[in-house]
Amino acid sequence: MVNIKQYFLQKSMTKVMLDEYLAKQFYNAEYAGVDIIKTPMGTRIIIYAGRPAMIIGKGGKTIKQLAQVFEKFFNLENPQITVTNIDNPELNARVMAFRLAVALEKGYHFRRAAFITIRRIMNAGALGAEVVVSGKITSERAKYEKLKEGTVYKTGNSLETMIDRAVAIATLKPGIYGVEIIIAKPLRPVDKISFKETPAPSAGEVTVTNVKIIDENTGGAQNAAGS
Repeated sequence: MVNIKQYFLQKSMTKVMLDEYLAKQFYNAEYAGVDIIKTPMGTRIIIYAGRPAMIIGKGGKTIKQLAQVFEKFFNLENPQITVTNIDNPELNARVMAFRLAVALEKGYHFRRAAFITIRRIMNAGALGAEVVVSGKITSERAKYEKLKEGTVYKTGNSLETMIDRAVAIATLKPGIYGVEIIIAKPLRPVDKISFKETPAPSAGEVTVTNVKIIDENTGGAQNAAGS
């Protein structure tokens, strides 16, 4: 009998190891994530990337090599690989982290590259963005520099629903630079409270208040407010 707990643990471990392998091999292709789906014909693997052509390779050569690696080292039965693009790559923290790491490796100044990254994220509609670059960025002593714009949640339930975080590594002559990107997606926070505004009276509309109603039977008067 199959141990249910062991089955799901093994399934999750396989996905984590596969994700780490693809992130290390294809960060230049702006790798964004992977899904593993078990089918009667084998195992379907969906790879998301900002530049799918670099993963597919010329004539599908890279895909064929990946299929052999997945079957031999990850024990995936008959892997069928699909590489697809992602919607709104500027709102994907992993894609933007890899872009920033590649820019640093090409020689861009870290502060300029970080400003460009934040600008692209905010122009895509994000509520906020935070970029942290660490390493020997200005001297022989390692330190970090943080750039932030907008609203970035650090605690609460919003972390699970609105925040996307990713870390990347850039290898330069002074050493290894670490890159961390946090993106607050353009969603409505659960705890956001807004007050409903009373609509202003339209042109030509007359509002009457403090009206006296006279009861002919009793001869008395009553105050009422109406509009």
